[in-house]
Amino acid sequence: MRSFSIQSGKAQLTGVEDGRGPALVFLHAGVADKRMWRDQLAAFADRYRVVAYDRRGFGESRYEPEAFSHMQDLRTVLDELGIERACLVGCSQGGRVVVDFALAYPKRVDKLVLVAPAIGGAPQPEQLPPDIESLLDRAEQAEDQKHFELVNRIEAHMWLDGPRSVDGRVQGSARDLFLRMNIIPLKNPSPGTDRAATDSFKRLKQIAAPTLVIRGDLDFPHLQERCALLGKRIKGAKSALMPGTAHLPNLEQPKRFNAVLEEFLTAPA
Repeated sequence: MRSFSIQSGKAQLTGVEDGRGPALVFLHAGVADKRMWRDQLAAFADRYRVVAYDRRGFGESRYEPEAFSHMQDLRTVLDELGIERACLVGCSQGGRVVVDFALAYPKRVDKLVLVAPAIGGAPQPEQLPPDIESLLDRAEQAEDQKHFELVNRIEAHMWLDGPRSVDGRVQGSARDLFLRMNIIPLKNPSPGTDRAATDSFKRLKQIAAPTLVIRGDLDFPHLQERCALLGKRIKGAKSALMPGTAHLPNLEQPKRFNAVLEEFLTAPA
């Protein structure tokens, strides 16, 4: 595994790469960093050039606040690594970045894998169920009081266990890693304003790359509904449900996730 650090604007984006072959680039969720892909990097490095990096505000990245674009940061990383085309895998906020990139630079995307993705301009629920709203309120109150350790535990319940699962459902190394990753952006200062696209949801039909949408059945209900909608809006998109997982299925069931990803990557375009 080789480490790298790439300058993009006022940020130093830190990452790792390994292997040779077609490029397979992973973008992490907003409650994680590049380490969430540890099992995927190890599993695919024997036949792909695997890459994962920390976005601004996460992991080991260093930055000064400025207006920026996560999507353009991705372009900088690919350019600096000499990657012209890649299969992009994005989870949650990382999914938003790769969707924006696929719309802006379609010729640079071989395939697209979206894991419970955020999407610019996607409809939001008018009202969340009371039990989920209560969890979000607790997290917001704790954050207002700068009780970051408490926020971290609540967010582990929401995003790792699933908002309607028992708190602590997921244990072991996956939970330990989540807590180590998520505390970093909670305590970090804001990297600035992300000039993210706000109309990507309306443009999903323009995505030409073969696409796979993965979701867990313990994730937030409205995010599961969004995944189902993406499967219909993106032409030819395939969908994969991973029962018994929430927002980060690759952390919970890495072997099964890897099998789903392998099947998609090796299928004819």
